[in-house]
Amino acid sequence: MLKDHSRRSTGLIACAIAVMSLTSCTDQGAAPTATAAALPEVGVVTVEARPVTLTKELPGRITPMRIAEVRPRITGIVTERAFQQGSLVEAGTVLYRIDPAPFQVELDKARAALAKAEAVLYQASRQEDRLKNLLTGQATTQAQYELAVASERQAEAEVSAQKAAVDQAQLNLNLATVRAPIRGRIGRALVTEGALVNPNETSQLATIQQLDPIYADFTQSVGELSQLKHDLAEGRLKKVSSEAARVRLVLDDGTPYDHVGRLLFSDVSVDPGTARVTLRGEFPNPQADLLPGMYVRVQIEEGIDIDGIVVPAQAVQRTTAGSAAIFVVNDVGRAMLQPVRAGRTLANGILIEEGLKPGWRIVVDGFQKFSPGAAVKPVPWESAGADARSKPN
Repeated sequence: MLKDHSRRSTGLIACAIAVMSLTSCTDQGAAPTATAAALPEVGVVTVEARPVTLTKELPGRITPMRIAEVRPRITGIVTERAFQQGSLVEAGTVLYRIDPAPFQVELDKARAALAKAEAVLYQASRQEDRLKNLLTGQATTQAQYELAVASERQAEAEVSAQKAAVDQAQLNLNLATVRAPIRGRIGRALVTEGALVNPNETSQLATIQQLDPIYADFTQSVGELSQLKHDLAEGRLKKVSSEAARVRLVLDDGTPYDHVGRLLFSDVSVDPGTARVTLRGEFPNPQADLLPGMYVRVQIEEGIDIDGIVVPAQAVQRTTAGSAAIFVVNDVGRAMLQPVRAGRTLANGILIEEGLKPGWRIVVDGFQKFSPGAAVKPVPWESAGADARSKPN
C-alpha cells in the first residue's frame, strides 16, 4: 500500500508541474499579443514622386478679340436699318442705308465738270500742236507757243482735279451704304430710320464685337512670375508645351469651361499700385458662352514638377515656431516629426518641396492617439472621397 501511495503522489506532482509549465508558456505567449494590441493605429500613406502639373488660379474678365464702333462717315438721313440686333454679321454686311440722292447729284456734277475739263484739254492740246508747226516755219513767235504749252498743262491739271472730285463724289455715294467693318456679333441699334447722322457725333450707330475666339485678361504678382521664370531656367520645372502655356477657365458658378485656351503674353510693365502684371489668354468660343465683361477664374498651367511630391493637406502639421512638419513612421515603428518645406496648395493636397523622400510612410490620420517619438501601428489610409466612391449606391 505504501508503494501505491508513493506512485500516486509522484503522479500528482508530475501533473502539477505539467500544469504549471503549460500556464507559464501560455502567459509568456500572451504578453507580446497584449503589447501589440495596445499600440495606437494611425493611417499612413507611402510617399511617391511623380510629375505634377503646377497650376495657378487667378481672377479675370472676358474681353472681345476685336471691337468696332460703327459710325457714319457722311452727313445724311438714315433710310433703312438692314440688320437684326444681336445677330452674327460678316465683314461687309450692309447695316444702314443713308439717303443717297444728294450724293448722286454731287457725283453727276463732278462727272459733268470732268467732261468740261477734258474738252478744254482737247482744245489746248490742238492749239499747242498748231503753234508748234507754225513755230517751225517761223509763222509765230516763241512766246505765243510757250503760252499754248502752259494752257495745255493747266488743262491737264484741271482734268486731274475733276477726276479726283469724281472719285470723292463716288466715295461719298458708296459711304451712304454703311457696312460692317469686321465679322462679329452686333449689339442693339443706337439710331433708327429718319435720324440725321453726321461724322462729328460722339455716339455710334452700333457696336460689333468679335467673340470667337475671345480673350480673358487676368493679373499675376510679379514675384510669382519671376519665381516661375527662375524655376524654368534652372530646369526644376518643365514647360507644359513648346509653344505656349495652356490655360483653362472656371465660370462664375464653378462650372469648368469646355475648351482649353493658350496663354498669349504678359504685359511689359508692372502696375506700381498693385505690383501685378497683366496676362491674356485666348479661348475658342463657338457657342458664344463667354461674353465680354463676364467674371471668370483662370487656371494657368505654369509648368511641370518632374519629381513632385504631393501629400494630403491634413498630413502637414505646424510646429510652435510656425514651420511645417510631417510625422514619418521610421523602420522601428515610431512616429517621428520631420521638418519639411511646404509649397503651393493643389487640388489633391500640398506640394512638398523639401524634407520627404519617396518610399517614406507618413501619418495622415490618428494624430490624437500618440505623441512624437511614440511607437504606433501603421495601417493604410484612404481618403473620405475614396471611401465614398467605394461604397455602393
